[in-house]
Amino acid sequence: MDAGPGSCNACGASGTALMKLSLGKDFFGRAYDRLSPSSDQSPKWYCEACSMQKNLQRDFRDIRAEFEKLSAGQTSELSETDTFQRASLRLREIAAILSTTPSHSPFLAAPDVAELIERFQTATMQA
Repeated sequence: MDAGPGSCNACGASGTALMKLSLGKDFFGRAYDRLSPSSDQSPKWYCEACSMQKNLQRDFRDIRAEFEKLSAGQTSELSETDTFQRASLRLREIAAILSTTPSHSPFLAAPDVAELIERFQTATMQA
């Protein structure tokens, strides 16, 4: 976390602590390392609210990628019923959070989330 001068690269908020999430686990528990390479001359820093939105975006992106694999008949994390249900629940959580956010998310579009939820529901009915 950096409390120095600067502004959020997503919403422009200033005078607040800025964060850069770089290590952790994705929605499926896989480790990721998003440390900026030394050649990155303009790393992105986010306020708390935008950092949370960035996490939602990462989960959405990971779930969508696994759903695309599943839809194409490839090996996917979503092949397991429990994981599929957990991902479906996470998508509904993301939609609920987006619906209560006063301004639109700089990272996610609510219609994109709604579309993926609908695709999940259609896949469930076809199974």
